[in-house]
Amino acid sequence: MTHRILVTGARRGIGAALAVGLAQPERTLLLHHLAAPDEVARVAEQCRERGAEVLELDADLADPAAVQDLADRAGAVDILVNNAARASNVDIRELALEEWQQTFAVNVTAPMLLSRALAAGMAERGWGRIVNITSATVRLGGPSGPSYVSSKAALIGLTRSLARALGRDGITVNAISPGAIQTQGEVELAGGHEDPEAVARTIAVQAVPRRLVPDDLVSAVRFLVSDGAAATTGQVIEVGGGLVYR
Repeated sequence: MTHRILVTGARRGIGAALAVGLAQPERTLLLHHLAAPDEVARVAEQCRERGAEVLELDADLADPAAVQDLADRAGAVDILVNNAARASNVDIRELALEEWQQTFAVNVTAPMLLSRALAAGMAERGWGRIVNITSATVRLGGPSGPSYVSSKAALIGLTRSLARALGRDGITVNAISPGAIQTQGEVELAGGHEDPEAVARTIAVQAVPRRLVPDDLVSAVRFLVSDGAAATTGQVIEVGGGLVYR
């Protein structure tokens, strides 16, 4: 079936894996990024190799006007994957209001604005899928800082609210909660290198005793955007090797 799919934060990591995993003939992948043309171009090429058409869209999701412009440029979208996120590891004792607001702008407000703008067309066509990428830190309370954890918790609330509001229009809204996924962004957040002992401790408490990678999320998202998932909405699916249970 022909679908237009917008994946935010598609330049690398989870967003890139999901974009490539959803790419196939008769699909158009709209790859959002922020000032990363070289990285997103590599993802675009992988999507094209799988038979998809591709459009690359640059936008600053911290700016509501830019988010609206992104929705306008994307046009008719059937599947929206709200993956882009702003990391925040600032301790509560040092947390500036601007840090809190900027984190919420990208992690909660942008998904809300995109969902609102694009759901109108989905409703007209009687079919749509929205998938929000949240985080196991909501269950664990960390190790990210309060801005990030709170924003991802708010994204779960948004998921459930939108599922209730849009279900009669043939639109499902769900969330994927990744566990300790190995990404370049995680390494950068840790100061440029991983702590082998911390990684080992995480793996030790997972039910699946291995390091998880972005591709581990692809099958879950494929299911949620399929016709077979028409009765699945408002749910949060943990994909973390059993790190936490819902």
